[in-house]
Order: sequence, then structure tokens, then C-alpha cells
Amino acid sequence: PARPIILGTLILMRLLLYNMRYGLGSGGDLHWPLPGAGYIFGNQDNLFRIIHFIKAQQPDIVGLIEVDTGSFRANRINQVDAIARSLGHFSAYQCKYGESSLNQVLPIMRNQGNAFLSGSRTYIKKFHYFTKGIKRLVIELEFSNCIIFLVHLSLKYGHRRAQLHFLQGLVSRCSKPVVVAGDFNTFLGSREMAPFMKSTGLRNANIHGAPSYPTRAPRMELDFILYGNGIRVTDFFIPDISLSDHLPLVCDFEFFPAISEAA
Repeated sequence: PARPIILGTLILMRLLLYNMRYGLGSGGDLHWPLPGAGYIFGNQDNLFRIIHFIKAQQPDIVGLIEVDTGSFRANRINQVDAIARSLGHFSAYQCKYGESSLNQVLPIMRNQGNAFLSGSRTYIKKFHYFTKGIKRLVIELEFSNCIIFLVHLSLKYGHRRAQLHFLQGLVSRCSKPVVVAGDFNTFLGSREMAPFMKSTGLRNANIHGAPSYPTRAPRMELDFILYGNGIRVTDFFIPDISLSDHLPLVCDFEFFPAISEAA
């Protein structure tokens, strides 16, 4: 049966997280016909392969990192809208750079963003911005029974520490079950995430710490789906598909809306 499934007060949902590298592909796709050509000319065929893959997973919520919202590199195609239409989803997206960043107006850069797609339109969306780093966007979706955050953290360790502290503040104010998903760029993997997870009470859906980067020979756990009280993960897997430099994460979870209210 199609999700979300409601059994009494129990809700079952599937979240797919994907750093899709602006649809550029991986390996040789980026360097044909010239080295680095893909970064300028894009890869339209790969976008359609990504759409086919995501649709086949039948997600209820999709978190997209590194998506192009219509630059000339993407042939003026808003990748968020294209994927959302294929799923019959609603979307919430924004440029990933700071509100006062020069990148907000530069060609290509101004179209580089992150996005949530949802099969339900009954949510409140909010955009927050880290005070450190180049990539500063935090997207928050609040549903009637949970809150989900999408992030893409800095490559610099010091900036990531400040960003995680900021994110801790957002999570601590939530009165509903929480999910935090994204590319955390944590080159130390779970060890780097441990203080944040301890302070927020969030747990890692990837209980075995399976790596998601790089695609060809994964060795680093950079992408995370974290969840809090009131949520139980029923399945988690990392599809082996080479459409980006990151592998996608898929998580099935269930929660009881009344849990956080009864606590």
C-alpha cells in the first residue's frame, strides 16, 4: 500500500536523502568532452536517471542537497520542480548561501540550493541560516506530528562545530518528534557527531555507520539521518547507485503523534 500509512495513531513514512551534486553525475560524466566540462555544461540525461531512481523508491519525503534550481548549466530546468512533478510532491527550497552572500546573485551560484519534497502540503516551512560558513541554509518543515530539518554543513571543522551548536538550539526548541537529515561533511564520521547527538538525544538511523562517500569506493560517513524520541526506525538502507558522488540514504520510520504530548 502507498505511504503514509495510518494505523490508529501510528504513522509510517519513508524519507530519502540525496546529495545529488546538481545532477552532474560522477566519474567520467564530469569530464567529457573536456576535463571539468560537466561543471559548466551540466548533464541532463543524468537528471532523468535521478528522477527515475527517486520515483522508484516511493518516498513520502525527499531531502535534496546540491540541487540546481534553473541555471544555464541545468538548461534552465529547475531540478526541484522536475523531481517534484514526477512524484506528485510539493516543494520547499532556497539558495544554500547566506542571505547577504554575494553567491545569492552570481550566475550558477544563485541557483545552487537545497530542497525538501513532500507528498503532503500541510506543513509550515521555515528557513534558518547558520552564522558561520559559506553554506548556511537550514530548511525546517513542521508537520502536525513531527519536525524535519535539512542541512549541508561546512567543509571546515571549526565552522561545522559552530553550525552544530546552532542546530542544537533549533532542535532543543522543538516540542514534536524530530528528524535531522543532511550532508554533515563530518570527515570523522560518527565520532564527530557524537557530542551533538548526545546533547540533542538524537540517534543515528545508520546503526552500522555504513559509508556513503565517495560513490565508487565508499569510505566516509558524511550523510546522516538522525531521529529523536517518539520515532522508531523500521528500515534503513543505502542504495548502490552511481548518479552522484554521494550515495543516497533511505529510511522508513514510524511514530506516534501523541508520544511527545504525553511525555
